[in-house]
Amino acid sequence: MGKTFVFVNQKGGVGKTTSVINLGAYIALAGKKTLLIDFDPQGNMSSGVGIQKKRPTVYDALAQKTSIKNTIYPTTVKNLSAIPASIDLSGATVELVEEADREFYLKNIIETVKSEYDYILIDCPPSLGILTLNGLTAADQVYIPLQCEYFALEGLTLLLQTVQRVQQNLNPSLEIGGIFFTMFDSRTNLAQEVVQQVSSYFKDKVFSTIVPRNVRLSEAPSHGVPICNYDAKCTGARSYEKLADEVLNRG
Repeated sequence: MGKTFVFVNQKGGVGKTTSVINLGAYIALAGKKTLLIDFDPQGNMSSGVGIQKKRPTVYDALAQKTSIKNTIYPTTVKNLSAIPASIDLSGATVELVEEADREFYLKNIIETVKSEYDYILIDCPPSLGILTLNGLTAADQVYIPLQCEYFALEGLTLLLQTVQRVQQNLNPSLEIGGIFFTMFDSRTNLAQEVVQQVSSYFKDKVFSTIVPRNVRLSEAPSHGVPICNYDAKCTGARSYEKLADEVLNRG
């Protein structure tokens, strides 16, 4: 049975989707059969792996219009498949509100394919709404990308409170897989201070690999490929490769 990781941060622009794509790619390159699930109506993960116009999508599986197996598409990376999202998914935020067990819809459809993959990575929207709750309920571990800025610390407190509520009420086996820093700028004192504060408080939950600001990482999604297929020698690529090794070593 594969492991399911959900990537969550209610703040946008922190490198969450970039992390899902590139961690997934390097985990797949390590020989692990990996599935990415785009659970954000914006569909940025889908376009980042070149499947943004594919149909059916994760919404069709949620709405029981088709099997989840029909929504899985190959990517340019060996061992890496992905399920796309579309703007239709935004309708699910309304449709699920009145449903019983509304937080378990994603979990229920993932269960039918979980045994076929070593790792499943879920990219959630930048919010703590019903879609993110579905992601947290479906996952074994939650991973938190953290941008090195002041407001990141405030947001982290709120996010961890949400994770705690999910553990208490919806998914008692959910664990915090780890916190990692993104978009790090070594030239600023603030970035250094955020890393020190978070690392001293959360200790072994914080990954040692820090992802720097990197232009090549920003360019790769426009070409519909992970960084390993765009510029495998850039600093961003090497950082995600090291981070993937850390994730795999933690199990």
